[in-house]
Amino acid sequence: MNLIASPGQLRASLLRWALFLVPMTMLLGYLSGQVGGDAGSPWFQSLTKPSLFPPPAVFGIVWTILYAMIGFAAALVASARGAYGRELALGVWFVQLLLNLAWTPVFFGAQKIIEAFWLLVAIDVAVIVTVVLFWRIRKLAGLLLLPYLAWVLFATVLNFQFWQENPDASETEVSGAVQRVAI
Repeated sequence: MNLIASPGQLRASLLRWALFLVPMTMLLGYLSGQVGGDAGSPWFQSLTKPSLFPPPAVFGIVWTILYAMIGFAAALVASARGAYGRELALGVWFVQLLLNLAWTPVFFGAQKIIEAFWLLVAIDVAVIVTVVLFWRIRKLAGLLLLPYLAWVLFATVLNFQFWQENPDASETEVSGAVQRVAI
């Protein structure tokens, strides 16, 4: 019995993993953004925006692309059956994804800028470890995560600037209520 897979079997395995992990990652990212609060909230609108803050439309475009790349990188590693460190790499990938998905509810939902910053520091470390582990298994998988790493490092700087510009924002209550006065 031959235990080595044919090139066709390897491609089919990658395709199956990609068809599962890419949509799943994108869906989880979308759901996190939908249930975690949003940039249209009165609280966020009341914040002083740092000079680095890009136009809001950029975030949706960038995250869509990044989640697809994150999912495909994981599919490359998941399809590397028998690779040394595969399970650890996928475990760390899953942890960094959970941390990533928690950021929106912490920042926008709970309105905790400081906690969101420290969560991003943890995400930075988890993504760096994931890049290293993925690189050891499949270099392309590690390369696919480099734009994600750059973006979360940028997000960390941006979050820090929000913290500096709005030191009391976590304690600020903004109701969003509108008062109309008829004359």
